[in-house]
Amino acid sequence: MVLTRIDSSRNVRRFYRMEIVPGLFGDWGLVREWGRIGRDGQVRTDWFASETDAKDACFKLHMAKAKRGYE
Repeated sequence: MVLTRIDSSRNVRRFYRMEIVPGLFGDWGLVREWGRIGRDGQVRTDWFASETDAKDACFKLHMAKAKRGYE
């Protein structure tokens, strides 16, 4: 899932990408990448015991980003 936030008047061009991936040991990772559009972003992976936990965390982050103007 890729979210963007663009506000030309404030020179804001940001992206936020989330992906749920399986781990090697039965765990699940939520990979997040964020930064300025057109540049390399920062990457962070959070690990969860189940796919459901990872999906819940992804949904919470999506709602938080939507409140900040990401679409």
